[in-house]
Amino acid sequence: MPEPFKSWFNVPLIEAMGEHLVGAWPDFDRARFESLACDGLDALELKERAHRIRDALDATLPDYFPAAAALLVATLHPAKDRDVADMTTDDAGIAGWAVMPMGEYLALRGGAHLELSLEALREMTMRFSSEFAVRPFLDRAPGRALEIIGSWVDDPNRHVRRLVSEGTRPRLPWGMRLPKFVADPAPLLPLLERLRDDPEEYVRRSVANNLNDIAKDHPDLVAALATEWLTDAPPEREKLVRHALRSLVKQGHEGALAALGFGTPKVSVKAFKVTTPTVTLGDVLHFDLVLESEADTPQDLNLDYAVHHLRANGTLSPKVFKWKTVTLAPCQTLTETRRHPMRKVTTRTYYPGAHKVEVLVNGKSVAEADFSLETD
Repeated sequence: MPEPFKSWFNVPLIEAMGEHLVGAWPDFDRARFESLACDGLDALELKERAHRIRDALDATLPDYFPAAAALLVATLHPAKDRDVADMTTDDAGIAGWAVMPMGEYLALRGGAHLELSLEALREMTMRFSSEFAVRPFLDRAPGRALEIIGSWVDDPNRHVRRLVSEGTRPRLPWGMRLPKFVADPAPLLPLLERLRDDPEEYVRRSVANNLNDIAKDHPDLVAALATEWLTDAPPEREKLVRHALRSLVKQGHEGALAALGFGTPKVSVKAFKVTTPTVTLGDVLHFDLVLESEADTPQDLNLDYAVHHLRANGTLSPKVFKWKTVTLAPCQTLTETRRHPMRKVTTRTYYPGAHKVEVLVNGKSVAEADFSLETD
């Protein structure tokens, strides 16, 4: 079983940080830093460990913030264009997970030094993503912070360019929400457009995730933007747009589906059957579908399916899953079998009883059938 992420924040890492800090500033109280950072570490989870190290930095770095920021930057590993997973702290300097609490320190104490803090975070993101640490600055001073961050769209380092799109996501998972951009994402759009054809898929995927965030509050805006971006789009941008629209497609948003070429489906269901009418949790749900085109011309079809899970109050809650996309010729028949594992996930409580599976074609419900779930 792999080690949990929290294990990356451990005593050897803290000791390595202390070594580099005292190397950059001989008067640094390394013993106190390590004592504070390691205190009760085993009982803490990932973010709590990062906060513990951040607070130890706060207690031991110089009181004068510009000096503290310069000291942290001086400890960084020489910048190399490596994947995030390959960035680790070693004898050459600090990189990888150890950078996370350093960024949190800048977010905690750097509010009065916006330009200095963001430049330090630009340096840090080349060694470990600063996507969480930039968000307090965007929340406090969205205009000026976005102006500075936006100037990085042409940075030669891919991690810095990605920070432009990832750090500004309105609803970044595990990050603080940016309510101003949730309400009005317009200031983000020119930056995302500048990055949409970035040579790195790593950056383009971040652009797609930012648009997916925006779509949760402004679906019509993103659908219209997708239509515009797909005009004479290269394959890489098409892939970006499809990823950006993934949530809207699952929701059956007509504008998003139309942008991808999926119109009102002209199909008839010749057969739909659940072949495992009773499923035990941990086993697999099986269902078969026979679909026939009723269109006079070939039509593109996006097939999804929704599993309606039983809730504690007796109602059903649907969860949509991707299936496939196909092009059907006139009168062509499609025969498909699907296997859906009914496995436990930590985000859902399962209840025994009547459930339902539903087939969605271009966002429209075309068939459904019941099945029973047993949890024992």
